[in-house]
Amino acid sequence: MLAVMTVLGLGLYLYSPIHAVFEKEQFAVVNADLIHVERTVSDAFLSVAVDTNLVTEERYINLLGSQKLRTLAKGLAPGYLRFGGTKADFMRFHTKEVGTRQQAFSRQFGIKPGVCDRRPISPETEEYLKSEWVLQEELILMEEHQNHCSKLNISEPNSFMKKSGIRIDGTQLGKDFVHLREILRRYKNFQDSGLYGPDVGQPRDHTENLLEGFLETGGKVIDACTWHHYYVNGRDTSLSDFLSPEVLDSLATKTQEIFQVVNETVPGKKVWLGETSSAYGGGAPGLSDTYVAGFMWLDKLGLSARLGIDVVIRQVLVGAGSYHLVDSNFDPLPDYWLSLLYKKLVGPKVLAATAFTHQGTESKLHRVYMHCTKSNSETSGTGAVTVFALNLSKKTSTIHLPPLLSDKTVVLYLLEPAGEDGLHSRSVQLNGKVLKMVDDTTLPVLTGIPLPVGSPLKLPALSFAFYVVKDANAPACR
Repeated sequence: MLAVMTVLGLGLYLYSPIHAVFEKEQFAVVNADLIHVERTVSDAFLSVAVDTNLVTEERYINLLGSQKLRTLAKGLAPGYLRFGGTKADFMRFHTKEVGTRQQAFSRQFGIKPGVCDRRPISPETEEYLKSEWVLQEELILMEEHQNHCSKLNISEPNSFMKKSGIRIDGTQLGKDFVHLREILRRYKNFQDSGLYGPDVGQPRDHTENLLEGFLETGGKVIDACTWHHYYVNGRDTSLSDFLSPEVLDSLATKTQEIFQVVNETVPGKKVWLGETSSAYGGGAPGLSDTYVAGFMWLDKLGLSARLGIDVVIRQVLVGAGSYHLVDSNFDPLPDYWLSLLYKKLVGPKVLAATAFTHQGTESKLHRVYMHCTKSNSETSGTGAVTVFALNLSKKTSTIHLPPLLSDKTVVLYLLEPAGEDGLHSRSVQLNGKVLKMVDDTTLPVLTGIPLPVGSPLKLPALSFAFYVVKDANAPACR
């Protein structure tokens, strides 16, 4: 039998090795602390970016006026919206509100000039722009692969050397941020503006030196330290990379290196993943835009929160490449539905939780995270917790929750690929029902399935799920 040692009144559970009778069963035992909040992340923890390629030609920015896209974006609120991507390194910011080409386009299609216009664009205009954007996207990706860029003005600092042959000095960059903060303070409308940087890439020798120099001179004037993370190169990655525990674990190593630099220079400063996705170089076609990308995305959300990352900004909601959340027709891809469900169920309070094998070692194929359930979730109840789990094994597994939760009602939200493409599917089903928008203004209701009290939590092979434990009465979540 499963041996359990309970520390009464604390919600702390330690598990001894499992009896041999269970060795043939594929399962994970969850060890959790239900008393203490390990971390608290921003309410806007899951945020998104919009690809600056949309302003390669000014008219394409009007796509953000799509009613369908606005509905999808609203579903991910609250969150930050960042304009990012390679093109941001090579663009100018004009003081004029609308350029000449934009004015001509606006007159042609009857659009009121001004990027802050709140009216949705007409369906006819939207369809025209989307058809043109498909061609534009091909040119953008060609330039990206050829490293061809022009109009150099601003950049992610450590990428300047590779793209332009210019090495940025972190100490001077920090001083520039101090000067920028002084400028912002002179103007009433910008005195309280957030300032974030330096948006470095993953830790390497030059990157770490740049970051350290930047934080030493400019760390006190920024609201959060930002860095970028991608697991693999989109041009040569494979399906196995997206399912590899070693690849997923690489995020922890890089994050810890960033925190070491931050804590040594500006202790307590918040850290953001200012840009992140699965594969760099625009993503990996057939992987970054399919169901299998969810393993990297969901694990990144869970691991980032547990390690203390305050905000994670996904590259991208919409734009060029293969790592977007919605396709060129603005139909949601699997990672969008995963993000929407995360926003619905997962609160900002992070609890310590680890999955163990029958041998008592930490499981690499079963990755489990636990948060207090989002307070406005209709499924929550008193002290509810949300567990989300990934099964990287090729067998159905059983998730054993801590004893304090074993006699509670659990609501299941199982996400699996839809159709015959399996892990490569661009559609996803929730508890067996394919997820689609009802119409351009309405998202479907994401409904869970209550499981019989005390029933085992079965997680199919190569899938992931959310489990909301209602009325868990977890002290950390009351």
